[in-house]
Order: sequence, then structure tokens, then C-alpha cells
Amino acid sequence: MADKRDYYEVLGVAKGASDDEIKKAHRKLAKKYHPDLNRDNPEAAEKFKELNEAYEVLSDKDKRAKYDQFGFAGVDPNYGAGQGGFGGGFGGFDMGDLGDIFGSFFGGGFGGSSSRSRRNAPQRGETLQQRIMLSFEEAAFGCEKEITINRTESCDECGGTGAEKGTSVETCSNCHGSGVVMQTQRTPLGMFQTQGACPNCRGTGKIIRKPCKKCGGTGKMRKSRTLKVKIPAGIDDGQSIQLRGQGNAGVNGGPSGDVIVTISIRPHPLFTRDGNNVICEIPISFPQAALGDTLQVPTIDGKVEYTIPEGTQTGTVFRLRGKGIQNVNGRGRGDQYVRVNIEVPTHLTDHQKRLLRDFEASTTDENQTQRKGFWDKVKDAFKGE
Repeated sequence: MADKRDYYEVLGVAKGASDDEIKKAHRKLAKKYHPDLNRDNPEAAEKFKELNEAYEVLSDKDKRAKYDQFGFAGVDPNYGAGQGGFGGGFGGFDMGDLGDIFGSFFGGGFGGSSSRSRRNAPQRGETLQQRIMLSFEEAAFGCEKEITINRTESCDECGGTGAEKGTSVETCSNCHGSGVVMQTQRTPLGMFQTQGACPNCRGTGKIIRKPCKKCGGTGKMRKSRTLKVKIPAGIDDGQSIQLRGQGNAGVNGGPSGDVIVTISIRPHPLFTRDGNNVICEIPISFPQAALGDTLQVPTIDGKVEYTIPEGTQTGTVFRLRGKGIQNVNGRGRGDQYVRVNIEVPTHLTDHQKRLLRDFEASTTDENQTQRKGFWDKVKDAFKGE
């Protein structure tokens, strides 16, 4: 825990970075350290995990606010345990003990009776984390995937009671079902009362005379389950889907936790994504750029024809409306932007070189206005030299 890096440092952004800056930084680094692209680099997987942990906190407004105020202790209650920080009490002095002592003086007003009631109160089950790898197209159009998780469930033999079928759970006679007992200690300062877990029932408030043989009296069993996950069209890298009530079983009758499924998207050989827009770069020849041509442009929907005009310059970007990605939170699609780059031919034959020299000799300033404008500026800049 002590070696954890600052989340802003992990993503390479300033503390005041916008949500968009954080999202772009995560997307860039996630592609760089993605395990599928770094199979021979074991450190990449750790960096990838570190990136996702940082992004999960900084992309959530509430978690980010807690992190900015309290650091790791604000988002991870286990951070710094036993080190004297808030996560581990004051120098090893448990806040529960402090409540017990104050309770002995002031009639339980500092967490005495309330801590007893909380001990056996219903508790929500643990939320589980899972990651799904999608292709570019699966994320764009949506799909259905299956995941396998290992979760704790109530024992189907005893119904979660922990007692053998046909028997019942008894209330502990030592603590009367509270799970805690008061202990009196004599000190030089006088008599002090402290509160602790009942040794008879181990803090459960219940006694099981005949434990269930299937679960050993725990009332829980670990099982592997396959869940279907519906991926909405337009989901982006790093976004998550919540499967409510599919996590670990609750305690004392509490509800089950959730399963959080985080999305990773494989890089595409032709397309890159910018929000809901798709970007594609296409090489064209000099004759195509000079004379114009009809191109077969790949899109996520298939090939479409697009006519480029005469005199198209390298780096020119054309827009294909509605050929981008579905908005995951509503209607409408983004656009596709096509950037054309003129490829300079190589390995020319002597005949081809002669043709190009003849062509160059036949051109005038009217054919190449950019070149003319540039050299006119050069002449003006170096007048008198």
C-alpha cells in the first residue's frame, strides 16, 4: 500500500485536469500497456491494472472528491491500516474501543449501544470486479457476452442459517444475541469498562449446535456462475456496466452485492475512435490527388464511395456524416473523418523518372500556388542580402 503512486501521476495529468483530459490520458496509456499488446512484458499488466485503478477513482466525481481531500484513505478504507492513520485508528487505538470507553462514562452515547446493533445488522454483500475484452465493432454495435464469476451464495442445504437441516439456530445466552459483552478492568485510574466480541458465539449472537455439513456452519458456499452481459452500442474503453445483485451474498439477511464489468477494446487496424467519431487515414497516389478520383472508403458499416476533387492536398480531411459510433446514452451517431495522405512513389524506373522530369518542366506557378507563395515570402524576407 505504501508504494502506491499518486493517481494523477499514474495518468500523467495535473490535479485540476478536466474529465475529458483524464479520459483521453487513460485511453492513450491503456492502449500502450494493454496486456494483449505486451504479451512478453509482465510489467505491462501491472501498469495496466494501476491505470484502471486510477481511472476508476478519478473518473467518478464522488470518489475523486474524496481522494483529493483524504488521499488513498478516502477511497480505500484498508489503506494505511495499522500505520496510525485514520484507516487504522489512532496509533493502533481502535475507535470502537474509544466508543466503548466513552460509552461507559456517558451511557453509551459514543457508539456503545449503536455498535452492538450494527454488529448483527444486515450487511450488503461484496461487489465483484470483472473485465471484458471487446472488438472495435462489438463496442460500436453492441453485443451480448458471457462472463464466469466465483461468488459466495447462501448454502442451498441449510438456506444460509448454518444449522443442519431440521435444527434451529439458538440465541447466545451469554450476550443475549447482541454479539458483544462488557468487560470491567481495574486500573490505577479506576474501573474501566470495554466492549468486545462475545467469546461464546464469536460475536455472531447465535449458537449453532449442529452445523450444516455442507457449508460447515458458515451458511455460505462458493460457486461458479456464468452471467450474460448485454453490451450497449457505443460503449467506450474504460466504461463499466453494473449487474445489480449478482455479487457475493449479503450477511445477516442483507442484499447481495453487484458485479462491475469494465470494458476494454482492442485496437483496430484501420480505425481509431475519438468520442463517437471514427477516424480513418487513406493513402492516395499523386495522380489521384491531382486529377480527383472516386475512393472506396472503409467504414464500420462497410465500404462506401467518396469522390475527392481535383487538386486535393495531403492531410485534407473529409467528413462522412452519420458513419461514426452510436451515442451510448441516447440517439444519433457520430461521424467518420477521412484523412487522405499522398504517397510519394519509390523505386522508380528510368522511364518513370523521365516522365516525372518532363511533367515538372511543364508546370508553372499557376499549377503550384503554394510553392510560388512560399518562395515569394523567402524573397521578401531576404531582400538586400
